[in-house]
This record gives sequence, structure tokens and C-alpha cells, in this order.
Amino acid sequence: MEQFVLWGTYCDNALEKRVPFREEHLSRLSKLKEQGILITLGPTKCNRYVFGIFEASGLDIVKKLLQEDVYWKEGIWTSLDIYPWVHAF
Repeated sequence: MEQFVLWGTYCDNALEKRVPFREEHLSRLSKLKEQGILITLGPTKCNRYVFGIFEASGLDIVKKLLQEDVYWKEGIWTSLDIYPWVHAF
């Protein structure tokens, strides 16, 4: 398994726009966490960026998981950059 880091951006007024989708989003993240795929994910304090760490067998899997998220589908996340990560310690 490899680890991947995610950096992304939120749309303007994301706190308001995410309200109808938040429960679905958080429920899905909880399942990914239980499966060991999601290590952590959340917004920066300014709510402009999203950061996450994933563990999966490939980059394509992480991309697919993120593109299936309601926040991506509904335009709450406006960009997603995923990088293979070497966890030094």
C-alpha cells in the first residue's frame, strides 16, 4: 500500500454551500476511515483549502474516490491535487 497526500481548494462560500451535502460527505468519509483508506481529511483554518492523507494501492483509486465524493460532484471542492507521499517517520 502507498500513501498519498491531497491538497485542494474550496469554492467561495463553501461553508454555506456544503450544508445540504455535509451529512452524506461525512458519512462516506467515516466509511473510508473504517476501511483504512482515509487517514485524515479536513479544511485548513481559513476554509480555502482541503488537505488529506490516504492509503491505497494506487493513485487512480484515490482519484476515483475523490471524484465520487458529493463535494466534488456539487462543486464544493474546486480543485484536487494528489501526490504520492513518502512518510519518513
